[in-house]
Amino acid sequence: MIRFLRIAGKRLLGAVPSLIGVIIVTFLLSHALPGDPAVLFAGPAADAASVAQVRAHLGLDHSLPQQFLTYIWQLAHGDLGQSLTTGQPVMTDLVQRLPASLELTLVALIFAIGVAVPLGIWAATRPNSWIDHLCRGTVTVAAAFPTFFIALLLVYVFYFLIPLAPEPVGRLNDVYFDAPTTITGFYLIDSLLEGDWQTFGGALAQIILPAISLGLFALAPIARITRAAMLQTLASDHVRTARALGLSRHRILITYALRNAMLPVVNVLGMVFSFVLGSNVLIEDVYGWPGVGAYAVKAVISSDYAAVQGFILMMAVLYILLNLVVDLLSMMVDPRVRFEG
Repeated sequence: MIRFLRIAGKRLLGAVPSLIGVIIVTFLLSHALPGDPAVLFAGPAADAASVAQVRAHLGLDHSLPQQFLTYIWQLAHGDLGQSLTTGQPVMTDLVQRLPASLELTLVALIFAIGVAVPLGIWAATRPNSWIDHLCRGTVTVAAAFPTFFIALLLVYVFYFLIPLAPEPVGRLNDVYFDAPTTITGFYLIDSLLEGDWQTFGGALAQIILPAISLGLFALAPIARITRAAMLQTLASDHVRTARALGLSRHRILITYALRNAMLPVVNVLGMVFSFVLGSNVLIEDVYGWPGVGAYAVKAVISSDYAAVQGFILMMAVLYILLNLVVDLLSMMVDPRVRFEG
């Protein structure tokens, strides 16, 4: 356990230079956005004097190094600034919206794993057969279309043509359901904790289509890695020995092959999760999902420096923590990784 914590600490310390680089690059890029936040904040009817007063109030009249030092000082005190578009602290906006994005991403990843892993195993057990070609072709075609196209297609088919899905109005239809009491921020979990099955059903119905839209894009890498890892494991010496000993096909496949093939699958899951979390911006717009992706898009359009910087910094921290979780899971799946660390 001590060695486990020591490795985790080394991973976190090794991420500090990357985090510093993200802060510097984010600050410079956000200030390179077109438009003037002072003009936006002052309003279209403001005169030059009003705009100058707003610019001084926001600290935009200072030099870039002075603004950067002020930004670092605020970060050191846990202050991400105030959003010009919402009028709230950026930290408050992100904390309120992050659970929506995480819930959507997790459900999409669960869907992708539930489909891709069995497909990869099925294809690996029958290499170069019609089943193998069908599985690979299916996941490739599913990942070939842009996520927003899949989202719009699902809405058109399952809402307009076949009215099976509810109206794409966000996490919950406020006309029929009340939001559950915030415990974890995940509507599905919070409604279950309250025992409110009607709200759980409403939240589940709202998340199905956006989760499938995201999950289809994540199918291909997970299925391909699963297939490749299973093929390599099934051709290994210990699996051939298990066959020679007369063990059942099911035991060989689950106990020996799948367990040893899980390490590359776990590693790719971290990459897929971070990619899906960062690419759900268009999905949130299509389905009216109140997540951090839609928030970031509005911030970029409005040249909202503080909101853009806060979003990118939050995503960088999540990515670092996610890589740490993947490393720790890899050590749990394969103890040999601990010694390599």
